[in-house]
Amino acid sequence: MPKAEVFSLKNEKVGEVELADEVFAAPLNRHLIWEAVNHYLAKGRAGTAKTKVRSEVAGSGRKLWKQKGTGRARVGEIRTPKWRGGGTVHGPQPRSYDYAFPKKKRRGALRSALSAKVTDGQIKIVDELALADHKTRNLIGVISTLGQEGKVLVVDLQGNQNLERASNNIPTVKHVTTLGLNIHDLLKYDQLVISKEAALHLQEVLKK
Repeated sequence: MPKAEVFSLKNEKVGEVELADEVFAAPLNRHLIWEAVNHYLAKGRAGTAKTKVRSEVAGSGRKLWKQKGTGRARVGEIRTPKWRGGGTVHGPQPRSYDYAFPKKKRRGALRSALSAKVTDGQIKIVDELALADHKTRNLIGVISTLGQEGKVLVVDLQGNQNLERASNNIPTVKHVTTLGLNIHDLLKYDQLVISKEAALHLQEVLKK
């Protein structure tokens, strides 16, 4: 198992942690990552688009004129899809865009993305993400001290309320728990800051 350096919130090296090769040194599988991102985006779609069919459009159902003898084209009712204001044929209806995606493939994509972060030097492991309070400026100071630039994804175990509240008002910083980590966020954010305990917990989950 390779060892990774562990830093304090003051960006001082305080130790090392052993990382599993199958999680943090996995081969890069671009197609698997692409599949996982597509599934994530599809699952998040609202699917609420809807148009009215002819039975739902306002208007009478009576025949506007007799079938023959007027010289005009025949028509059954004012709600016909052929007319402006009529019903829509084969329009969108509320639906779910979610589809089955194997758990093994989802975890495999996470392992591949995490390994790419390690290879590119875009992951920072800290001893603990214990903030004194939930003030936004304090978290901004921590991120700056750790030398993180651009968009930063902060990962910790559940229950860190100070971190969760402090990150809510920073557009370039997002906090997620190990259980809420997803492939989309890993690719969207440039840097990954994760606590030592969260890294070990994530490692145990993704090794399965």
